[in-house]
Amino acid sequence: MPSLDRQDTVFVLDLGDGENRFHPDWIAAVGAALDEVEKADGPRALVTAATGKFWSNGLDLDWLGAHAEQYQEYVASVHGLFARMLALPVVTVAALQGHTFAAGAMLSLAQDLRVMRADRGFWCLPEADIHIPFTPGMSALIQSRLAPQTAHEAMVTARRYGGSDAAAAGIVDHAVAEDAVRSTAIGLAAAQAAKAGDTLATIKARMYASVLTTLRDTSGPQL
Repeated sequence: MPSLDRQDTVFVLDLGDGENRFHPDWIAAVGAALDEVEKADGPRALVTAATGKFWSNGLDLDWLGAHAEQYQEYVASVHGLFARMLALPVVTVAALQGHTFAAGAMLSLAQDLRVMRADRGFWCLPEADIHIPFTPGMSALIQSRLAPQTAHEAMVTARRYGGSDAAAAGIVDHAVAEDAVRSTAIGLAAAQAAKAGDTLATIKARMYASVLTTLRDTSGPQL
């Protein structure tokens, strides 16, 4: 399960050491960690990291298949997590040490910066291959954070981007050696910690107003 640590001005949220799929309990744990980060005083920033082969493999399709009657509420909770991260009043940095797929890739895009391992692991939006369409909120998030041609390629072709290719496409900001992923992310976050607060919250809310509205709209079509 996710766990939160603090290194001076930087909170480090470790998403876990498995596939880190979006089980309802996992979503709740991440939300509780974000509560703690948001309520803290003073300069602060957030790094989301993980341990093992995966950063996050996205939606928990096994749970969703067993609880089909709850899918509307489930997707709304996923959208809520994306919106929460996108609008968080601190600078956020995703430290992608492993595979980052589907909703996991979208959660990485909801953060301000991304650092990815250069030599192994993929960032991918596989929805076209697994025949699950993006919701309007997901589409809005992806298209707000990627250049149009990159968003088109990633969404339509389900291309798997390695770290160097992801950096070249502007999906991630840095591709580094495995042992430098987390430390690089923490360094980037620490350098921006003084920006935390109401002004940053307002900037993000206004910059992504339409995306946040779409993500928070639970009345429209879902998966």
